[in-house]
Amino acid sequence: MLGRSGRGVTPLLLVAPFFALFVVFGAFPLLYTAWVSLHDWNLLEGDQGYLGLANYGELLADPNFYNALANTVGIFLLAAVPEFLLALGIAALLDRPLRAATWWRTGILLPNVVSVVAIGLVFGQLFSRDYGVVNEVLGWFGVAPVNWQAKTWTSHLAVASMVLWRWTGYNALIYLAAMQAVPGELYEAAALDGASRWRTFWSVTVPGIRPALAFTAIAGTVNGLQLFAEPQLFDGGSGGTGGNDRQFQTLVMYLYEKGFTHFDAGYAAALTWVLFVICAVFALVNYRLVRRFVRSS
Repeated sequence: MLGRSGRGVTPLLLVAPFFALFVVFGAFPLLYTAWVSLHDWNLLEGDQGYLGLANYGELLADPNFYNALANTVGIFLLAAVPEFLLALGIAALLDRPLRAATWWRTGILLPNVVSVVAIGLVFGQLFSRDYGVVNEVLGWFGVAPVNWQAKTWTSHLAVASMVLWRWTGYNALIYLAAMQAVPGELYEAAALDGASRWRTFWSVTVPGIRPALAFTAIAGTVNGLQLFAEPQLFDGGSGGTGGNDRQFQTLVMYLYEKGFTHFDAGYAAALTWVLFVICAVFALVNYRLVRRFVRSS
């Protein structure tokens, strides 16, 4: 049998690999990025001198940064609001008795496991100006072909549709798992009180899955503000400019442009930390909004 000291050391040994990996791949890169952000750091030539907060000052005066921020928030809102509502509705349908329920639940997750590159290529063809299926369908109603990349709102809508397609099923399965953990006694009590199915859903189901809603709100906010692959592929894999007028360039695309096209690692590192703060603020606000929404339902 282990002595008292052995029982105290064993749990630490079990969790030590996690903390070792976190220090190497999490804490150290984070702190090193903060150090780089304080320097004139060229990606090829290395440190060119200490600048202090000059990179941050330049960033906060950069109109391209605010353009990328507005694009990121716009695409995020276009995708997130219908994504969460649609996922909630799909989860409610899958929570009902269905034939071949396992197949339905597996199928709803398929868009998330498909490579994002494949999704980008397919949606790039769907929203093609000359031969796209979307323009073909719009033509049936007399709508002229739309150049989806040319304007801000059309490009945002196209990119948001990719995000919506990819993540709705994933969120729906999280909600479904939470719904199946809601105690059945609550539904029985609602039925005895004469509550309708709609009232039961908003008064019993939605408050019962509050932790799942909070998790998807935070995770979805962080993922949405770090959007890169979908708009980059929609842009044809260019240097991260997001269209000729930067009309759908996101913050991470701008970071990629600065760091890997212009090789300005110091500026890119400063942008990384500003993005971190923005993600934290938006995640907190989104979390509070979800909690207030659940309490009022």
